[in-house]
Amino acid sequence: MFKEKNSANPMHILHLEDSQADHQLVVRTLSKANTAFHLVRVDTLSKFRQHMAEEEYQVVLADYRLGDFTAIDAWDCLEDCRKEMPFIILSGTIGEAAAVEAIQKGISDYLHKDEIAALPRIIQRALALHAIKTEKKKIDRELAVSEQRISELAGYLQTAIERERASIAREVHDDIGGALAAVRLDLGWLARHTTDPQSLQHIASASDMIQHAAHASQRIMKNLRPAILDQGLVPSIQWLVREFERRTACTVEVNATTEIMALSADVMLTAYRTTQEALTNIAKHALGSNVRIDISSLGGTLTVEIADTGPGMERSALLKQNSYGLRGLAERAKAVGGWLDISSMPCTGTSITLSVPLNKANRTTEASEP
Repeated sequence: MFKEKNSANPMHILHLEDSQADHQLVVRTLSKANTAFHLVRVDTLSKFRQHMAEEEYQVVLADYRLGDFTAIDAWDCLEDCRKEMPFIILSGTIGEAAAVEAIQKGISDYLHKDEIAALPRIIQRALALHAIKTEKKKIDRELAVSEQRISELAGYLQTAIERERASIAREVHDDIGGALAAVRLDLGWLARHTTDPQSLQHIASASDMIQHAAHASQRIMKNLRPAILDQGLVPSIQWLVREFERRTACTVEVNATTEIMALSADVMLTAYRTTQEALTNIAKHALGSNVRIDISSLGGTLTVEIADTGPGMERSALLKQNSYGLRGLAERAKAVGGWLDISSMPCTGTSITLSVPLNKANRTTEASEP
């Protein structure tokens, strides 16, 4: 039952009713409940719309059938006005089918006029549920904003990481590569200007170490920022696969609808990193299985699927807290307007699919990443 409220702060209720007698019945019912209220009656849809636009109400009570319109029409007007408040049908003619339709449309509740004594309790319940729904929507909006900020931060971090990788790769090439080349020239000069066998042996050993360091620096540069990316997505993935096959002795089947795809640098890099991470996971967990990579740009969507026939994973493994690699791939895909799907079951293998709609921003000429 309602608690008595300060009369200076009455509850504003709009009553859509074409019967003055029924309106007075509502007034008496609410008065008996010691409820401070301000009840306004309207009997046309135009007046209802006008009051919704000009006044603030907390509750709407509506008869179901009024002349040439129904409470459903009034509810539609309420939605058009973007007003959110409890909407209760109070009628003596509403049938079960109409009541179900009203609830399905979002109307708070309905009450038969023969049970009008329960109206204060129905209003109280509708207000409580409305407050819960309002709070939930507020929390959902805040959560959506928070998730958007996290997604933007993840995208920013990925971009920053790639730029830093490119910067480090340039430094490795310019500084370390230049220093190793200079040392190699000096060792060559020493080898030409000495005949001491022991010195020549040390020079040869140093030259081998320099060669090893040069190969290591090249490998580091390729991992940080593969130059092959400048040649396009398909050649980049084919190079990645060759390196994977060389390290693991596995065979990977690569299928592409076309060798040339006009992609933006961000999309191409996302596809490359997704394939790279998937092959890394296969090397860790599914070595020896059959691996297939399908690349397609049909239907205006870039699709890259990496599938293996390994042991697969439980659903819980995909959701565990430290799955940062897979989460990073999902955030990277989201950053370019795409999504990542991971399908895996124990003993059936794993499939990682990247899908990116090729809109105007993503359908550009292939260019190198920053």
